[in-house]
Amino acid sequence: MIAHLSGILLSKQATSVIVDVGGVGYEVTIPVSTFYDLEEPGSKVQLRIYTHVKEDALQLYGFKTARERELFTRLISVSGIGPKLGITLLSGMSADEMIASIRTNNLARLTLIPGVGRKTAERLVMELRDKVASLSSAELEEELGVRTAAGAPLATEDSLRTDVLSALLNLGYQRSTAEKAVTGALDEGGDISMELILRRSLRKLGKVKGLLPREKKFRVQPRGAPQPRVGW
Repeated sequence: MIAHLSGILLSKQATSVIVDVGGVGYEVTIPVSTFYDLEEPGSKVQLRIYTHVKEDALQLYGFKTARERELFTRLISVSGIGPKLGITLLSGMSADEMIASIRTNNLARLTLIPGVGRKTAERLVMELRDKVASLSSAELEEELGVRTAAGAPLATEDSLRTDVLSALLNLGYQRSTAEKAVTGALDEGGDISMELILRRSLRKLGKVKGLLPREKKFRVQPRGAPQPRVGW
């Protein structure tokens, strides 16, 4: 697998570049954030590479920093997010903005990116909230620390309640039952995150019968009992 390219930048566009390495030109897909960090064609360039192997092609995705590449690999680990959408995500905001949006449960900001709906944004937060913390820059950690010290927690109880309830409704649970489960999950206290509250809620819902609105119950007649008559 190709993990790094170092050569001469032959050409660049907003989402792709061609790099000459020993006389061989490699076409590499890049996010807009990397495009802005590149010099003009003819200059030396180094890119961190993610190699994506398909049945009929081998695609290269390039990034200016190792941190950006690592964030990309974590984004595409989320169900429903492939390399193309991963590049779109990193083109829609900087690495720190992406990490902050995921850590602070900012679904509104994430859904502003083309191709990212609410369900996709919810999966990003739920699956990556704890996994992207290690990629935060010192400046971002300081900013988030200031927010918390000022009394603005990373995720408020109201925002978590709303987002977890939305996730449960999308799974098909009845609103009244889902609301009771979320309230019970929040009442357990301790550290709160969307992933934790969602897990608690699902655990509580698993103990309740008759959850899905389309669930049907059938009454079984004892053997030998008279059957209901059907009139025509």
